[in-house]
Amino acid sequence: MKAFLILEDGTVFTGSSIGSTRDVISEIVFNTSMTGYLEVLTDPSYAGQAVVMTYPLIGNYGITPDMESKKPWPDGYIVRELSRIPSNFRSEGTIQDFLLKHDIPGISGIDTRALTKILREKGTMNGMITTNENFNLDEIIPKLKLYTTGNVVEKVTCDEKSILKGNGKKVALLDFGAKNNIAKSLNQRGCEVTIYPAHTTAEEILNSNPDGIMLSNGPGDPKECTSIIKEIKKLYDSNVPIFAICLGHQLMALATGADTHKMKYGHRGGNHPVKDLKTGRVYISSQNHGYVVDTSTLDEKIAKPAFVNVNDGTNEGLEYIGKNIFTVQFHPEACPGPQDSSYLFDRFIDMMGGEK
Repeated sequence: MKAFLILEDGTVFTGSSIGSTRDVISEIVFNTSMTGYLEVLTDPSYAGQAVVMTYPLIGNYGITPDMESKKPWPDGYIVRELSRIPSNFRSEGTIQDFLLKHDIPGISGIDTRALTKILREKGTMNGMITTNENFNLDEIIPKLKLYTTGNVVEKVTCDEKSILKGNGKKVALLDFGAKNNIAKSLNQRGCEVTIYPAHTTAEEILNSNPDGIMLSNGPGDPKECTSIIKEIKKLYDSNVPIFAICLGHQLMALATGADTHKMKYGHRGGNHPVKDLKTGRVYISSQNHGYVVDTSTLDEKIAKPAFVNVNDGTNEGLEYIGKNIFTVQFHPEACPGPQDSSYLFDRFIDMMGGEK
């Protein structure tokens, strides 16, 4: 069946339908990872977005037990070529069936590199995936321009508190759309991880007497999370060690008076170089974000830049003055991506007083 990707600038790509055949309007973003498509599909940070994979062949090892959350979150999936016969002893099915099962529309057979060039040159834009061959551009484009992702954190956060048992430090993990491997990375280091819904009050978390607090990744514009930001300010005012990743990093910056802004096309992939400003060492990192902290708005008495993106100079991490708090924009837990920066979890445990 034919499918069409219509961008808000009027560009139309024609390909084949994969997955659900329903129409969907979403923000179109691209990911440059060469592997790890299942982890991309199940990353809650993609809620409200349709993902373009720049690597030309997707699906060749099928669907494996490597999900980063309970379900896939993107609104749509866009690939150059879909491998319909996976070859992998761990495979449990095809991407086509996976998308159908979860009612996610997709399109294959389009020039994803040409599409990515458009998004890089013009910036991230909204689009529609449709199987309707009689679409009317004059009707669709105004609808595309009106679309916003909204407050998607509420959509992806867990419904209730849960605990990963451990014998070491007790960590409270605020779930703004956390990937499974964040809790797993802490748990593997002996931590007992209590996962809290995004709108849990600071009082409830602090009353549990955690050794440390983890602020997770998540989707959308950080400024939409107004009530969460107020609670994070209370956590900042406590003396509990805090480590934050991605959206958590942005929310902590907003809670302490700094500003964020939307990037032209964001960072999404497993090959982004970040420089540790203290040591000068460069790490290759996994990233997935469309917003960034504006370092010109930082109060130098509150925080200072700790990491910078080597490609474009944007902020990749902050160290908070006089506090046991550090935050990073990239993903030290990766999945998919390199493990270069996983040492940051060890640093967090050291901040909490080391292993018991």
